[in-house]
Amino acid sequence: MIKFVNAKINLGLNIVMKREDGYHNLETVFFPVGIESGMPQQPEAFDDILEITVDNNQVSGCKFQLMGRRIDCPPEQNLVVKATTLFLKSYFDRFGGLDEAGLFSISLDKHLPDGAGLGGGSADASFTLVSLNELTGERFSRNELCDMAVRLGADCPFFIYNKPCFAESIGEELTPIDIDLSGRWLLIVKPDVYVSTREAFSGITPKSPKFDLRFLPDLPLSKWKGLVVNDFEESIFPSHPELANLKSNIYKLGATYASMSGSGSSIYGIFEEGDAAKNARDVLGSTYSGVWLFEL
Repeated sequence: MIKFVNAKINLGLNIVMKREDGYHNLETVFFPVGIESGMPQQPEAFDDILEITVDNNQVSGCKFQLMGRRIDCPPEQNLVVKATTLFLKSYFDRFGGLDEAGLFSISLDKHLPDGAGLGGGSADASFTLVSLNELTGERFSRNELCDMAVRLGADCPFFIYNKPCFAESIGEELTPIDIDLSGRWLLIVKPDVYVSTREAFSGITPKSPKFDLRFLPDLPLSKWKGLVVNDFEESIFPSHPELANLKSNIYKLGATYASMSGSGSSIYGIFEEGDAAKNARDVLGSTYSGVWLFEL
């Protein structure tokens, strides 16, 4: 079984409250990107390639191989391996075992950038859960897979649904939302800047959002600027001015709306006109190696 693993961007991200458990409640809209990448209608390659096969030559568990972009962590810490371990334990606890004895070979050809706020690792984990469920007879419901996914990361449940969703709590409470950006162009730029999650949250002051993102479908794109905000920009841009400059440049190149995604460090712009978007890609591509353009 082969899955093409897409990413996400955040359309607005508001940190609304710090919880007693140390986490933060947030409100955001998750929007999938790159679902059809690599296909004729979307030739820009922007996905990870996950392949899972039953392997009866294995003694136990799974054999994992990582290709493409390297990840600086031991294999057992990779979210694909963690997702596999979690799924198999959940399956054994519920059903007592697998006909295939739970033996799998898994390869991940990694292309999505790390530390970009695009959810690449979370997507890998969730696609692994969905794939293993399909390979073992789809005995877990979507809600049950989401319950597993949140144990791997707050934004993992989104990729179980993989459709635009309004997210709240720590990001795991999801409500489908009808966001139509068809006909626009999305430019994503990943500069060589790393922002840790701890750094991103360290400068955050929770507050009530100026705009309720549940009403985003009713707000014209031309009015998003200044109203649909990512609160992390306030804490990250002062220490990483290159990101603020990049966002400003994307606006200067014709974007109707631009924002950082998640806790960074990728910056995206939404363009009304394809020619302006292509020009922005060419201009920024001369400076940054990580530049992708999609027609939405």
